[in-house]
Amino acid sequence: MPNDVSAVATVADLFADSRRANEATLAATADAIPAVAERILACCNAGNKILACGNGGSAGDAQHFASELVNRFERNRRPLAALSLVTESSTLTAIANDAGYDRAFSRQVEALGRPGDALIAISTSGNSANVITAIDAAHAQGLSVIALTGRDGGTMAGRLGAGDIELRAASDVTARIQEMHLLIIHCICRLIEDAIALE
Repeated sequence: MPNDVSAVATVADLFADSRRANEATLAATADAIPAVAERILACCNAGNKILACGNGGSAGDAQHFASELVNRFERNRRPLAALSLVTESSTLTAIANDAGYDRAFSRQVEALGRPGDALIAISTSGNSANVITAIDAAHAQGLSVIALTGRDGGTMAGRLGAGDIELRAASDVTARIQEMHLLIIHCICRLIEDAIALE
């Protein structure tokens, strides 16, 4: 274990790195985040739903995002239709076993997605194969895509269509990207609840 002085210095460095990522991500996404909140609310108001997917920490973000939409973020308000594609273990393992893990999310998009729905696709690298195939399936099903990425956007950035929106965390460090994704999710939820409160 590092001594107390070096441990404190490490923590200070991590906080400083997070602040830099925060400021750079804000500069890159300040206009797009409100657009995403508007897109999600319009989607749900039209009777459509949100599907969310990702792997590892991004799976946790997908589940977290869906739960905030269905239940609440900071205020009691009407529920919004959202599903996480990462939580049904029987479905995930069946698809992975029969069709391969690359189809784990796309198969669910094919089953559950309807024209007018939106897919929230989360990957810190932008290169997660099963998230990319989910994006392709979403386009084929008539869904719009909201992509949360990092680094250079990866393959996902090149797969997005004209009507899709990318929110890219401005960092090459996975931990910083995950921190920015969670902040972005919370910003979106706050903007949605602000809009509902004005209805």
